[in-house]
Amino acid sequence: MEKRLFTSESVTEGHPDKMCDAISDAILDVLISQDPMSRVACETAITTGLVLVMGEITTNAYVDIQKLVRQTVREIGYNHGSYGFDCDTCGVITTIDEQSRDIALGVDKALEAKENRMSEDEMDAIGAGDQGMMFGFAANETEEYMPYGISMAHKLTKRLTEVRKNGTLSYLRPDGKSQVTVEYDGNDRPVRLEAVVLSAQHDDRVSQEQIHADVKKYIFDPILPRDMVDENTKFFINPTGRFVIGGPHGDSGLTGRKIIVDTYGGYARHGGGAFSGKDCTKVDRSAAYAARYAKIYLEEIK
Repeated sequence: MEKRLFTSESVTEGHPDKMCDAISDAILDVLISQDPMSRVACETAITTGLVLVMGEITTNAYVDIQKLVRQTVREIGYNHGSYGFDCDTCGVITTIDEQSRDIALGVDKALEAKENRMSEDEMDAIGAGDQGMMFGFAANETEEYMPYGISMAHKLTKRLTEVRKNGTLSYLRPDGKSQVTVEYDGNDRPVRLEAVVLSAQHDDRVSQEQIHADVKKYIFDPILPRDMVDENTKFFINPTGRFVIGGPHGDSGLTGRKIIVDTYGGYARHGGGAFSGKDCTKVDRSAAYAARYAKIYLEEIK
């Protein structure tokens, strides 16, 4: 088998789609912490100056959605009008309905229980809220059993966020992306990095030359393994030449629009269902987690 290349990407918490994921999950977390039996399907949309929270929720818990949205956006880093989005002045609209009673029929009592095909110990089992295709995957390319490309892409965006939040690179803004192209040898093992792309939102006052130097020193050098980089590895830093306008001011965002980033970077199959804002009765999330857990176990006992 000849060598091959495979590319995966990651995004920072300040990317508009991931902001929506964070808001949906923040609402879910508060509800589940108060009422573990909460049924939550919470979606978020975001654009310039506006957050829309919608979905179906049945719960005995209470959450101040507007306050939680602003807190989440503030923690991400959009806390100033010059960023094009401000947690304190953005509009927050909510439109929440209860979970469909038809869906509840399938969730509150499993089909097997209704048909008396369960033991007494199993009778309390809940059902799945929907059908779906869920895949679990694990690869022994990294310590966390993830494909090499997506693992490295995540490490880059995590580091990008760290140097922004700890003040090392104070001119950075919350939005950012990475992309890593890995070369695999004939035995399907990752052997080198073919290309690395990093886009970092920044203040208008900083030069691209400064950004390039800082990204190399504070992000690439600490993160990229030296034995995976050679003289032919290509590096692209803010390749458009400017990334001042970003976040919800640059692009609208939606919950569940980064499903490949959230899983295996395209290296494994995906059924199409997203994770964020969904309680455990939503098999898009729980079954995907369980399938990966099973695959990791199989990898460990090999």
